[in-house]
Amino acid sequence: MITTVIGNYPKIPDLPAPGKWRSAVERLQKGQIDEAQLRQIEDEVTIEAINDQVEAGVDLITDGQIRWEDSQTHFARRMKGFSINGLQRYFDTNIYFREPVVDGDITWTAAITVGEFEFARSHSPKPVKPVITGPFTLAKLSRNNRYPNFKAFVLALARALNAELKALQSAGAQIIQVDEPAICRHKQDFPVFADAMRILTEGVTAKKVLCTYFGDIGGLYPQILDLPFEVLGLDFVAGYRNWDTLKPAKFIRELQAGLLDARNTRVESVDELVKAARRLTEFVSPDRLMISPSAGLEFLPRGVARRKLAALVEGVKAAEQDLKGARA
Repeated sequence: MITTVIGNYPKIPDLPAPGKWRSAVERLQKGQIDEAQLRQIEDEVTIEAINDQVEAGVDLITDGQIRWEDSQTHFARRMKGFSINGLQRYFDTNIYFREPVVDGDITWTAAITVGEFEFARSHSPKPVKPVITGPFTLAKLSRNNRYPNFKAFVLALARALNAELKALQSAGAQIIQVDEPAICRHKQDFPVFADAMRILTEGVTAKKVLCTYFGDIGGLYPQILDLPFEVLGLDFVAGYRNWDTLKPAKFIRELQAGLLDARNTRVESVDELVKAARRLTEFVSPDRLMISPSAGLEFLPRGVARRKLAALVEGVKAAEQDLKGARA
C-alpha cells in the first residue's frame, strides 16, 4: 500500500496569522505588488505544501494546487473559448468558484499545468502526481453558450484536455490524476462521460487515475472499470455506499481509496485506518491499493491537514504490519 493525496492543500497557515499568500493577493489587488511578485509568493507557499506532505511521509504527492484560483477557472482561463462569470458554490461545500462561460470554440493553446508539475518535481524528493480537472466536471460547472448540446460541449473539452495530458506525459509525468467528482451527481450521463474519457486519454500511456469524490459510484459499477484508466479513485466517506458497491465482485483495477474525511477536523485514529484498510483488502490486494484523504485538504485548517496526513501514514504502516501478522 502507498499513501497519496487528492490534490489541493490549505494555502494559509492557522489563525491568527493571515499568511503570506492571502496578504500577497490583497496587496496585488491594491496595486502594491505586481504579478511576478505574487508568483514568487506562490512558489514559496507551494514549497511549504510540498514539505508538509513529504515530512508527513506521504509516498505520492501533489503540488498542493496553490496557484489555482479554483478547479474550474485554472483551466478555463487558459483555453480559448471561455469567459469568466460570477461566483457559484462548489458542490455542497463552503467553497466558491467563478463560473466559466463558453462562448467560442474551445481550443487548447499551451500547457497549463506542466510548469507547475516541473516546479514541484524539482522541489520534492518524493514522486509528484499532476492533477487536472476532467472535461465532464468542467462542463457541468460551466455555462454553455456555444455548443448545440451538452455532449458536444463535453467532447470538445475532452479533445482540448487530451493535449494537456499529452504535454504532462512529455514532461515526464508517470502518473496523472483526472478529477471527475461530477459523475457521482450526474450518473444518468454516464454514456457521454465514457465517450469523453476515451477521447481524453487517447494516446496517453502514463498511468492514469480517474478520481471521483463527494459521492459514490453506485449504478456505474462495474461498467466504470471498462474506461481507459489504470486506477480508480473512490471516496469512502461521502461515498460510503462504495463499500457495498465494490463488495460483490473482485476489483480488477488499482484502487485509490479515500479513507480520511477531508471535510472534518477530527483526526482519525490508527485503529480506524487499520480496520478500513483491512476491509479494503477483502476485494483489493494490498499491492494495488493507494490510501488517501476522501477529497482535497483545502477545506481544513492547515495544522489539521498536517495531522491528518501524519495519521494517514501511521495508519497505513500499522495496517501493513497487521496484514503481515495475519499472513504469518
